[in-house]
Amino acid sequence: MQGKGTAVCLPADIDTDLVIAGRYLRTRDRSIWGTRVFEDLDPALAPRLKGAVIVAGKNFGCGSSREQAVHALREAGVVAVIAPSFARIFFRNAINIGLPLIELDLTCKEGSLVAFDLSSGWVDAGGKRHAIRPLSSRMQEILQAGGLVEYWRAHR
Repeated sequence: MQGKGTAVCLPADIDTDLVIAGRYLRTRDRSIWGTRVFEDLDPALAPRLKGAVIVAGKNFGCGSSREQAVHALREAGVVAVIAPSFARIFFRNAINIGLPLIELDLTCKEGSLVAFDLSSGWVDAGGKRHAIRPLSSRMQEILQAGGLVEYWRAHR
């Protein structure tokens, strides 16, 4: 799986409450989540996420296990998230809905182009290629299918 997008830089320890505030969890309209993503961190951030690759510090997705946080990122148009580490439940939720996560400690330059190839195991940022540990073949298949539900529909 390949992708690319414009870098949006975020700090370490972004918890799921910062991704999507609890006050929006009563709605089932996911498009609202996409417009309110990171509202408590930076109210002007959501419109900048369409076509973006988030480059963050360690421990991205910590906090509660709410899968709405991952859906909010997808609804906002995030292409992938790169961070040195992720909360494990957040990581699996992301794979299950088809959002690529890449474990890499990457120096972020806001607005720069970031490209990746999960099958070949690299990220290119600022003209420099970084090797990454590839995801398992099953996780790559799930991402390629667009998420776990789509994967199982195709493999019945």
